[in-house]
Amino acid sequence: MASAGRPRQRARNVLVIAQVSMALVLLVSAVLMIRTFAALRNVEPGFADPEHVQTMHIWIPDLLIADPQMVTRIQNNIVDQVAAIPGVTSVAFAGAVPMENNDPNWDEISVEGRSYEGGEPPLRLFNFISPAYFNTMGTRLVAGRDFTWSDIYDLRPRVIVSENFARESWGSATAAVGKRLRQFSNTPWQEVIGVVEDVRVHGVDEVAPATVYWPAMLHDPYTPMPTIDAPRFVTFAIRSDRAGTESFLKQVQQAVWSVNSNLTLAAVKTMEEIYRQSLARTSFTLVMLAIAGAMALALSLIGIYGVISYAVSQRTREIGIRLALGAQKGVLRWMFVRSALGLTGVGVVIGLGVAAAVMRLMKTLLFGVSPLDPLTFLAVPLILATAAALASYLPARRAAGVDPVEALRAE
Repeated sequence: MASAGRPRQRARNVLVIAQVSMALVLLVSAVLMIRTFAALRNVEPGFADPEHVQTMHIWIPDLLIADPQMVTRIQNNIVDQVAAIPGVTSVAFAGAVPMENNDPNWDEISVEGRSYEGGEPPLRLFNFISPAYFNTMGTRLVAGRDFTWSDIYDLRPRVIVSENFARESWGSATAAVGKRLRQFSNTPWQEVIGVVEDVRVHGVDEVAPATVYWPAMLHDPYTPMPTIDAPRFVTFAIRSDRAGTESFLKQVQQAVWSVNSNLTLAAVKTMEEIYRQSLARTSFTLVMLAIAGAMALALSLIGIYGVISYAVSQRTREIGIRLALGAQKGVLRWMFVRSALGLTGVGVVIGLGVAAAVMRLMKTLLFGVSPLDPLTFLAVPLILATAAALASYLPARRAAGVDPVEALRAE
């Protein structure tokens, strides 16, 4: 009978080891994702107080307004009307705002006096913006100045660049002011009048791209004839403590209709909503791993408890004999706890190897933390060992409390 029980005991031991290994892998993954999420939340995205910035898309089609200059005039009028709403501190618009998955365009940008390997300048992200856009978004102006409406309407050859673009091209932000760049060899040079902090356009987990900010109206670089170009699909940004409230959105809609009743608002969101959506993939992965890790930990602890309880029931007579011969209860408790820690130790060793391999595969999901982070790989096994010791303590305590006389009567 005892020999028949040994295979079952071994099977239970293997199951516990597998459960501990699985729990360790999932817990390591969950902890690394938690640390990733914390690191992402501490990254400066390039804008401030997103909960107070209301955004919305407005499109002015050719069939409605054909003249590009009139398009900009209408957009300017919308800015003025919205700015008059109580509680609004700043209004502006751009081709796109960060992290909204409406990616601005990329193009080759040449810096005056600089030669490029292969003769082709690198691609740069560019965006069209109105005056006060950076102030509205809470993007810090590092050097120089912002656009003015005079720059826009007079079609002055002016441009603003990101700080990383300035450092790469001229060494520093202050050195960039007054320098020139252009889009194509047949277009006029544009003077850099300002440098702004880097903006993480595609999410806080991606490096901020070097960016060029063109004025909202300029000479079209894509046509041989001198024509004017103005973006027709833009995102308005409104800074207000009332952002996101129903009454505020109604007033914004009325302000837009007061300029042109045919215009509609689309994708109405606060920057906070856009920012949170950019973190959605990390948040979802974190929640799923946390749930799976908690379930795996619970199963492994239940398994350890079951194995030790079974061992106690099978060794009741032995326990009685030991107690009758004067064995200390503390020694008996430690005997069973040690057995549980032994199983946990084997599971931890296997789990660490698996976790190291899995984390290398999950490297793209991590940010600001190494996939083989020493603190995580040390803390999780300690947590598992502690939990295993606690799970085994109850049946071990029950074993030490056995009445020797009753135990000796057991078959």
